[in-house]
Amino acid sequence: MFRFRLGSIPVEVHPSHLLVSALIAWSSIGAAQDGWPFRQVEGAPALGHASAMVVYILSWMLIVFVSVLIHELGHALASRLFGYRPSIALVWMGGHTLPNDQPGPLPWKRNLLITAAGPFFGLMLGLASGVGFVLFKGRAPALDFFLFTFAVANLFWAVLNMLPVLPLDGGHITATLATRMFGPRRGFVLAQGLALLVCVAAVVYGLRSGSTLFTLIFAMYGVQAFRVVAEALRGGGPGQESRMTGPLAEKLREAKVALDAGRLDDARRLGTSVLEAEEGLTVPLASHAHHLLGWVALKESQGRAALDHFSQVQGVPPVEPHAVAAACSLVGDDARAVGWWEQAWKMSANRTVLHEYAGTLIRLKREQEALRLPGVDPAVAYACAQSVLFNRGAYSEAAAVGEAALQRVPSASIAYDAACAHARARNAPDAVRMLHRATELGFRDGAYAASDADLAPLHGHPAFESWLTELRQSAVS
Repeated sequence: MFRFRLGSIPVEVHPSHLLVSALIAWSSIGAAQDGWPFRQVEGAPALGHASAMVVYILSWMLIVFVSVLIHELGHALASRLFGYRPSIALVWMGGHTLPNDQPGPLPWKRNLLITAAGPFFGLMLGLASGVGFVLFKGRAPALDFFLFTFAVANLFWAVLNMLPVLPLDGGHITATLATRMFGPRRGFVLAQGLALLVCVAAVVYGLRSGSTLFTLIFAMYGVQAFRVVAEALRGGGPGQESRMTGPLAEKLREAKVALDAGRLDDARRLGTSVLEAEEGLTVPLASHAHHLLGWVALKESQGRAALDHFSQVQGVPPVEPHAVAAACSLVGDDARAVGWWEQAWKMSANRTVLHEYAGTLIRLKREQEALRLPGVDPAVAYACAQSVLFNRGAYSEAAAVGEAALQRVPSASIAYDAACAHARARNAPDAVRMLHRATELGFRDGAYAASDADLAPLHGHPAFESWLTELRQSAVS
């Protein structure tokens, strides 16, 4: 594997990509014996057959590499237009581009545009190469070879890649549109049924034309589409988690029970074992497993891991807006989180969601807007703002929010939490000052303070020990 960057876009090239491009070149050698570099050109040094084969294979590998890279660059640049930070990986026959930093699944319109940008860039490369071939034909055999091959390969791949078959881009576009038009379950089945029919037609064409590689590829895609449709019709499709059957479905149900019971290690272990299964793993099962593991990550305050899992949920079960909002908050992207919190609040009217929304507004320095929300409790809103910063590890910021909250909402719990944040930030004087403020506001639980891990950095500090002694004495008296 080697890595490089195209501007700010990181690119990884896996050995499998180079191997497949070499196999493609090897399979086409028989049809290229009369052209460059096999045919000797007058005035140019002659190449032995073995040398010509090496040059031909390396040339084809370069063509495949550049063509796939341009295709993926189309996806990446479209992602950049929406503010994402994409990365590219070239693997096997093609590659994949991850938008990264997206708050959960991509909005469907953005998804369509980003997906279509890849084939569009490939089409433009093919057309540009075709024009170049017409303009410069006959100047040099090597130039003719590269321009003609780039044109044919990219035009062919642009058309092929728009077929409505997963994992091709056309398959993703078809699935997205079908689920929008007909609903998650019906659209899902219709899209995969269409993919199955196209695969059958492609296999028939491949057999008649003698194209072994083409036939094998679409046979593989067809088997995948058949399994997905069969699973959906048996009840494993979108929105049908309770009807999924088999050992993996049972593991998912056990994982859900463990998650609800707070046994996060068990839930993670079971969910991961589903994704790692070598047999029986379908798209719906994988989506449910990623959804579950996203929630496990949320409960462990791992926002990045949660977003990674949620981004791999393919429509079902739907990722809840408040889950996306919480994940964005944990990674420090409050600018995106606030919209998701607002959406979640309007959908649910849940008071917990309301206060998380208000807390996000506070972190964005929009306190007045937060405190004007109907039914908001300022103390709870500030506590939510503070706790997210604390969970991020931004202890000094959490302490600052706590101290600002005390100006508006004198609260023993907010003062105590601010003290804990100062302690975690190794700011003993301010931590002790906030502990005294908490005492003034009514904090009395010396036993809890003595055993609180967040205050452990203060252990042995004279001012802290003095405060703790006074608190215990006042409790006795």
